[in-house]
Amino acid sequence: MELTQLKYFYAVAESQHITRTAERLHIAQPALTQSIHRLEKELGVPLFASKGRNIVLTEYGEFLKNRLAPILPALDRIPEELHSLANPGYATIHINVGAASTLITSAIIAYKKENHSVNFQLFQGKDEHNCDISISTRLSGQSSEQSENAYIFTERIFMAVPASSPHADREDVPLSEFANGEFVALAGSKQFRQICDKLCINSGFIPNVIFESDSPAAVRNFIAANMGVAFWPEHSWGAPDTDGIKLLPISEPVCRRDIMASITARPPADPEVLKFFNFLVGYFETL
Repeated sequence: MELTQLKYFYAVAESQHITRTAERLHIAQPALTQSIHRLEKELGVPLFASKGRNIVLTEYGEFLKNRLAPILPALDRIPEELHSLANPGYATIHINVGAASTLITSAIIAYKKENHSVNFQLFQGKDEHNCDISISTRLSGQSSEQSENAYIFTERIFMAVPASSPHADREDVPLSEFANGEFVALAGSKQFRQICDKLCINSGFIPNVIFESDSPAAVRNFIAANMGVAFWPEHSWGAPDTDGIKLLPISEPVCRRDIMASITARPPADPEVLKFFNFLVGYFETL
């Protein structure tokens, strides 16, 4: 078994979608499929099975994924650990970014200006127990216990409409008015997308998504081009950088989400992790 094959398998096992995984890995879909088939042939068992238009893990695939979960992250960290060993003044903070990636990136840039010796590695969909800090999101209003090593930031969710939309002159609008509209959205694997779908379902309809992408920038461009409407997180995406988009508060239902930052490293956490976490909390507080 080659390490690249195992990494490709694990990526597909997490997403259970060949096309999206190939795009994320920046390889051709046939090459990814062939790599999986070669691994299955070498192991002598099927790792995936077809289910409609999708694929699912077989019991052998589930077993392999579970065995690889602690191994691959450890292998990925070896170069950094060797670098830290050779350069003891440097530290690397690993962040699992499941939401608000633009906001987290901006916070890191601000932090690095005063802390040049700290490096960062960002992951998506990584086992949070192999990271130092985890960023996730959920629909606001879900109660849960909050530890001292966790922080919850709440932001409003607007409806972004083209400036030419008949809704553009409104001060606010109920979500139900878009039941027959066309939506552009983040890909279904994104946590924010799941929140938006739930808001629509709670308002009595399933959104008609005509375009989806992993890139918030692509979603913004489609709105400005009058291709549809989209949910827009207030602080995570900031103000539109074009006059072609109007943000409308949603009057009903209450549309808010929680962004949750938590230290997931085993205690005691590294002092550099605690220092950045406290900076991140302060960064959120200033928004």
